[in-house]
Amino acid sequence: MSTSPKLLRNRCRRLRSKGMFIDVEPDPTVPDMNDGCFWCTHTMNALGPDGKGADDESCHPGRSCYEPV
Repeated sequence: MSTSPKLLRNRCRRLRSKGMFIDVEPDPTVPDMNDGCFWCTHTMNALGPDGKGADDESCHPGRSCYEPV
């Protein structure tokens, strides 16, 4: 399965998305193939342990719950 470099950039190891489990090549004709459905494996919901949203923009170094890959 291919993984977008953007998704790997400083991503918290606890962040998951539906797209991680679908083995398809990115389609350049679809503007945003990511469905925006993220969750934290620490809390098992859409919020991290710090109570803030879990997504590919928010789960980065500097956040108290961030864990590097």
